[in-house]
Amino acid sequence: MTKNQKVLTWLEEMKALVKPENVVWITGEQAQLDELTKEAVKTGEMIELNQEKLPGCYYHRTAENDVARVEDRTFICTPTREEAGPINNWIEPSEAYAMLSKLYDGSMKGRTMYVVPYIMGVYGSPFSKVGIELTDSIYVVLNMNIMTRMGNIALDMLGDDGDFVKCLHSKKDVNPDERYIVHFPQDNTIWSINSAYGGNVLLGKKCFALRIASAMGKREGWMAEHMLILGVENPKGEVKYICAAFPSACGKTNLAMLIPPEYLKNKGYKVWTVGDDISWLRIGEDGRLWAMNPEAGFFGVAPGTSEKTNFNALESTKKNTIFTNVAINNDDMTVWWEGLDKNPPENATEWKGSKVNGKEYTAEGGKLAHPNSRFTAPAKNCPCISSEFENPKGVPISAIVFGGRRAKCAPLVYQSRDWQHGTFVGATMASETTAAAAGAVGVVRRDPMAMKPFVGYNMADYWGHWLEMGKKLGDKAPKIFHVNWFRKDENDNFMWPGFGDNMRVLLWILDRCENKVGAKETAIGYVPNPSDIDIEGLDIDAKTMEELLTIDNKTWLEDVEDPNTGIKAYFAQFGDRLPKEMAEELAKLEANLKK
Repeated sequence: MTKNQKVLTWLEEMKALVKPENVVWITGEQAQLDELTKEAVKTGEMIELNQEKLPGCYYHRTAENDVARVEDRTFICTPTREEAGPINNWIEPSEAYAMLSKLYDGSMKGRTMYVVPYIMGVYGSPFSKVGIELTDSIYVVLNMNIMTRMGNIALDMLGDDGDFVKCLHSKKDVNPDERYIVHFPQDNTIWSINSAYGGNVLLGKKCFALRIASAMGKREGWMAEHMLILGVENPKGEVKYICAAFPSACGKTNLAMLIPPEYLKNKGYKVWTVGDDISWLRIGEDGRLWAMNPEAGFFGVAPGTSEKTNFNALESTKKNTIFTNVAINNDDMTVWWEGLDKNPPENATEWKGSKVNGKEYTAEGGKLAHPNSRFTAPAKNCPCISSEFENPKGVPISAIVFGGRRAKCAPLVYQSRDWQHGTFVGATMASETTAAAAGAVGVVRRDPMAMKPFVGYNMADYWGHWLEMGKKLGDKAPKIFHVNWFRKDENDNFMWPGFGDNMRVLLWILDRCENKVGAKETAIGYVPNPSDIDIEGLDIDAKTMEELLTIDNKTWLEDVEDPNTGIKAYFAQFGDRLPKEMAEELAKLEANLKK
């Protein structure tokens, strides 16, 4: 399959470790994928859905103990603890290899090892990187086919001497006590064992495209970010691109595939999706920041996705999609999840595999689909996929947007004073936790740049890398903003309609990038004049708009000083490694709030 000696040597070492019965090279050819799908249906690893209503679609159910990313079992293995930083779990590399080798020893006995070469990014692009995943799961192979450019195309790009990211996955016996997702940034290596859930086993995704790639980016002078990429087309046909970072399940996919409200659509505005989750960013020949989506598909959260909330995401799932841990409507072998519509099927199989009366089951408080159930859908299915999606150069970025769920603190939108301040805004981002990560839901946690679980090295050094990139970009740096669609009134109701109407905020952001509109300087940055956000057709009065844009200094000071979740406490854990610029911005914020 390849003459690349690095690949062949590594493969022999891994075969000797996991001892598979057979080895199958994945070519990416449809005939091979069809055979694997048939085999997975025969063994029960996949369930065939209604091929008339959902052509090419299949269902997979994970173990009940294996339904989300497990941050407490995820490790960064650098030579010293300091290089991994205080918010990553750390094991010394030789110790990690020794411990894991015992678990992997013979883990594929009696099983087939699939060799999955894949490209993160577009074939031949300067952005792109090659990985090879060894796995004992057909589910992984079929998902990687959707999420990456997979097969012989990757070996062709790798060539006879190219370097690649080495990914080893064995579902073994899915034992949660021996589950590990472990990254070796210095070796460009990822090992995952005892999980079969997508986020832990599709190693091209968060593991490579963020944790390993962020470390690569620091070494090589580019950025790997947990950011969507979207294009906003104005009535003149001009398209401007925005990157935006939100923690998982905070409306990121909805924004990436936004449909403008009728009022703006009728004027001629359109939105184009380049990516819904991950951006790789490089400084282009023109000195501007360019972004590419390294993925080829969407690994989206199903619950809450509906025609109303995200028509484009739902359309993307209508063919050649893999559904994980949703419910099955047994009457016609289609799928259902909470929030899809208000009609749970009567004859349902809930996500754990029990047959139930869906209506009675949900009425009693049962969930037919797991809250973190997923769809893996090809990006090319998306009705609003950008014509630049396959552009090897990527797209030029005008604005970077950070966001999170803040009921009381952050205004609807504000702009940083400059790149350094924008880095601080991203570094201090906080949000309420969701079901996308295992653990408690609804707890406010700091999630800098939405990268807390995904940085492959010390977060303080990562902020330093952001500051370095800003210096290189100079006056060509994108403007940086923060949004909060989740502000609540005194009755605990959301004040902003969200969804398509978020477009109105994006238009203000782009106008600011082109100096077409003014703003009010506040303690935290530049806030819109309420009249500058177009609310025509919305059931929002001027008073509500003012409240949405109000800065309450007392609430903000609490956010700075809270001993558990405050900015000061968060920064303190990084000690001397915290870039001095971040300390300066914190002092400036505090002084501004106390004025």
